[in-house]
Amino acid sequence: MQRWRRLGHVYVASGESDWLTSHAGYPTPLSLPDGRLRVFFSPRDSRGRSSIFSMDLLLDGAHFERLGPPAGPWLEPGPRGAFDDAGASSSCILAEPDGGLTCYYLGWELGVSIPFRTTIGMARAAPGESRFTRASPVPLLDRSAEDPFVLGYPWALRDQGKISIWYGTHLSWGEQWMATDHVIRRATSCDGLSWRRDLQPALFTSGSEEFALSRPSVLRDADLWRMWYCRRLPIYELGYATSADGITWQREDFEVAFPGASPEWEAGVRTYPAVFDHAGRRYMLYNGTGYGRSGFGLAMLERD
Repeated sequence: MQRWRRLGHVYVASGESDWLTSHAGYPTPLSLPDGRLRVFFSPRDSRGRSSIFSMDLLLDGAHFERLGPPAGPWLEPGPRGAFDDAGASSSCILAEPDGGLTCYYLGWELGVSIPFRTTIGMARAAPGESRFTRASPVPLLDRSAEDPFVLGYPWALRDQGKISIWYGTHLSWGEQWMATDHVIRRATSCDGLSWRRDLQPALFTSGSEEFALSRPSVLRDADLWRMWYCRRLPIYELGYATSADGITWQREDFEVAFPGASPEWEAGVRTYPAVFDHAGRRYMLYNGTGYGRSGFGLAMLERD
C-alpha cells in the first residue's frame, strides 16, 4: 500500500493579473540543478483560457517553501484558429542535455457539437530562456485512425534511446455532454518528431461508472514501470498501475492511499497527478476539486 503524506496546498491563482484570474491546473515538476523544484502549471485568464506559468519551490523532505511569485507566461494561447487558441495547458517538461527545455502540452479548441477538442503540442525553450516557443503551428500529435476524437495530458519519458509518450484519448464520444470512453495510449519516437502509436491502449476504462482515465504520470524504477493517473467515476479519484515492460499494464488502483481527513481545498477529490523523484524522495503534485479551480498541492510517499 502506498501511503501519501499531504504536505500542503501550494498555490491557486487569485487575480494577481489578467493571466492569473483563477485556477492552477496540471502541476508539472522539473528538478533544477541547484536543488530547487520548478513547478509549471496552468492558470486561467479573464476569458477562461489556460496558459503556462511556473513557480519555484524549496523542497526539503516534508518541508516546502515558495520562492517568489509565479513567473510567466512561458506559453500563452495560440492565435485565432490555431489548435491551441482556447488554451495551452502544461503536462510534461523534459530537460535537454544542452540545458534547454522541451514542453509537451495540451492544446484546447472550443467545439460546436462537442464542448472542446484537444491535441498535443510541443514547445521549446533554449538554455537560459524563460519562454517557450512552439516547435510548429500544428500539433505534435493530432487525430488519426487510432485517435479519431481528442488527445491530451501527455507524459513523456526517455528510455534506451527513444521517447515514449503516454496520453489520454477518446475511443468514443456519445450524445451527452461528457459521454466518453477516455483511455490511455502510448506513442514512441526516436527523434521526438515522428511518432508510432500503439494499436492497443495501455489502459482501458473498467466499465460501469468509470468513463475516463487521464493525466498519466510514468516513472521507471529498476524492476518496474509505474503509472499514476486519475479516474472519473464521475467524481475524480487517483489510480495506479504497474508494468514489466512499459507496454502491458496491471491496474492496482486501490494501492494509493491518502490517510486522514481531506482539507477543504481538496474537498475529497484528488486529480491530475504528477509523480516525481527529488533529492532522494518520491513526491506527487496534484489538483483538488474543480479542474484546478482550487489549485494544487504536494504530497510525499511515506511507504510503498
